[in-house]
Amino acid sequence: MSPVLTGRRKPAPIAPQTPAVQEHKAEHASDRVGGWSTGAQANSAALMRWLVWGLIALGPLLGALAYLSVPATSATPAPKTPPSAPAASGGQGAAGFASLFVAAYLSAGRGDEPKLAAYYPPAGNLQLDGESGKRRGEQLTVVRLRQTDTSVWSVTVAARVTGAQPTATPSPTPDTSPSPAAADAVRYFQVPVATAPGAGGATSYTALALPAEVAAPERAKTPDLVYGAMRPALPTDPRTQAVTSFLSSYLTKAGAELDRYLAPGTRLAAPSPAPYSGIAVDQFAVEGETGGELVVSVPGDGTTLRLLVTLRATGQDGVRLPLTYALTLKARAGRWEIASLDGAPALNPQTPAPAASGAPGPAPAPTA
Repeated sequence: MSPVLTGRRKPAPIAPQTPAVQEHKAEHASDRVGGWSTGAQANSAALMRWLVWGLIALGPLLGALAYLSVPATSATPAPKTPPSAPAASGGQGAAGFASLFVAAYLSAGRGDEPKLAAYYPPAGNLQLDGESGKRRGEQLTVVRLRQTDTSVWSVTVAARVTGAQPTATPSPTPDTSPSPAAADAVRYFQVPVATAPGAGGATSYTALALPAEVAAPERAKTPDLVYGAMRPALPTDPRTQAVTSFLSSYLTKAGAELDRYLAPGTRLAAPSPAPYSGIAVDQFAVEGETGGELVVSVPGDGTTLRLLVTLRATGQDGVRLPLTYALTLKARAGRWEIASLDGAPALNPQTPAPAASGAPGPAPAPTA
């Protein structure tokens, strides 16, 4: 029986693909991912790179334009406060200013009004009497300094006034006593000085009035000291021997062999050249000693003792001058040595503070 042909054609068999064909199709398939080809992606990446580099390059320019576009505003400077003169510095300067003013005031005479106006401006309108320079103020010293206001100091100046003798000397009578304002007398002048900030941070000064002559400042009461009563310096006393040997080397030998009389660690420089040719220790007062018992021995090592010594020193001209020294002694190896030359006699710590009075005693000018 012969085969019957129908209307369908049997599909031709598909030939197997070679590896080269498969690789070629794979490359074309990989060229399209999500609707984009690799060529388009490369172009986009390159475009983005150029855009980024362009922004980087334009960054400084854009920043400069933004800076210049902002209106320049300067910060408001803080108000400057005029410097105020320190109290201590102003007081010291006021003391010196007052001393110069008093010196010019005491020597001023006819025609010297402008000299005083340099310290007290209204003095230019004065009419002074007397001869210029006939009187003088010597040894001017500030003995009282008080701050009466924030910027005002009251300065009292002591001066030894010379050349102030009266023009005519009246005939002496039994009832006539010397004038208090005798020649070469020490007199006291009070000057009010105002201070103010000056140029360059300095302090400026001016007098508020002419000097006013006042009484001498009240003398302070002497405080109690730690020493007992003065007693004769006996040659047999080991303290007399130590003090005499030390002061003899200190005052008459310009410090020769001074170290042999000093305690270990003590350093002293003697006056040079030697101001005296000899000394004689007369008396001394011993710390805490009340009786006058005879002392011939030295206590144990390390014992300290404070003395107040009075002596007579003979000058190169043969004149004897009384001197007083406050010393601290220290015992070592059976003898006394000088531990220190004290700056002032030691006060009794149990001494009550002096009561304030209406007229304060002399006060030194404060230091800077």
